[in-house]
Amino acid sequence: MTTPDDQQPGPAWPFALAEQSLKRAEPADASDDGKVTRAGNHRAPPDGATETQRPLRVLVTGLSGRLGQVWLRQVSRAFELVGLDRRAFPGAPTDLEFYRIDLRSTRVIEVFERGNFDAVVHLGTLHNLRAKDALHFSWNVTAFHRLLECVERFKVPRLVVLSSADVYGPGPANPAYIKEDAPLLGAQRFFAIRDLVSLDLAAQNFMWRVQSTETVILRPCHVVGTVRNAASTYFNLMRPLMLSGFDPMIQLIHERDLLAAIEVTLGGVSPTGQPREGLRCGVYNVAGQGALPLSQTHDRLGLRPRSVPLTLARTFVANAWGLRASRFPAEQLDHIRYPCTVDNRRFVEATGFAPRFDFDDMAHSLQVEAAFTR
Repeated sequence: MTTPDDQQPGPAWPFALAEQSLKRAEPADASDDGKVTRAGNHRAPPDGATETQRPLRVLVTGLSGRLGQVWLRQVSRAFELVGLDRRAFPGAPTDLEFYRIDLRSTRVIEVFERGNFDAVVHLGTLHNLRAKDALHFSWNVTAFHRLLECVERFKVPRLVVLSSADVYGPGPANPAYIKEDAPLLGAQRFFAIRDLVSLDLAAQNFMWRVQSTETVILRPCHVVGTVRNAASTYFNLMRPLMLSGFDPMIQLIHERDLLAAIEVTLGGVSPTGQPREGLRCGVYNVAGQGALPLSQTHDRLGLRPRSVPLTLARTFVANAWGLRASRFPAEQLDHIRYPCTVDNRRFVEATGFAPRFDFDDMAHSLQVEAAFTR
């Protein structure tokens, strides 16, 4: 349930799409065959910035998704974002450099050849559980390995991989707070996310093998906001299911806090123009402000849950999933049955990160999003 974006196209930006001016004589209407699209001008550095204080040039996969669009709206002048996505970006800002390319295509090499990137942030993970297993493996494993090959070949200094606390898996034997060295058992009870576990393990292998790149793997708890994922969908329901006799601890993080965590990880230039060192390589759990029992989470978010016996809930959700009337397969009921709370002290101690959004702020964001989706 924690995945930040289910890879459905995000909404068009609230402003009209202006005529895109291309820097090179490349096709303006790039398609999925790997053609490259470049639009607009680069973000200008802050006034008086030196070469060491220039904005970090960051390639972001999956930028046209909802999480990527939120980042574009709030990104500081410390970063120059470059988008790479197989999906179209119908409302892209005119000053955005964007490549509509499938990661599995060899044309990705062209992007790295001309990119001169300071960092790569991988948001382009496929989480749509209704997609076929072959597509999941092809995108989350094969395509990710292509990205790793390019990062190594072109010696990109920093790689940030957005994984998920789902890889630990909810379970009755979980400790109160799961540390980064815990085994990844998410696919043990929920086989559909085995490719996400494989992606996390591939990133760890790359981190230890390629010493020229600072590789950081972030595992956030349940992400809520405008993103379309299982957690946001569940907490957008006015009468969500709650399993009788079960009240696990729940952690939430707002999408904007997650993006702030990514920016802290990248380093670059602080909002005041001072150089800021990025996070050293490693695996880090990321969480919002505290944890609450599911029942209290419902209360704080203003929801009125229905308490249902486990057997009845399994039957109901399985049938609804089969009829495409639900976005949750029955296996995901474990997230409202067992705890999967993470220990984020390592990340906080390394960065000083402090989330700004509390449960009341998250409730407001969910209410605003629900007004457009119900």
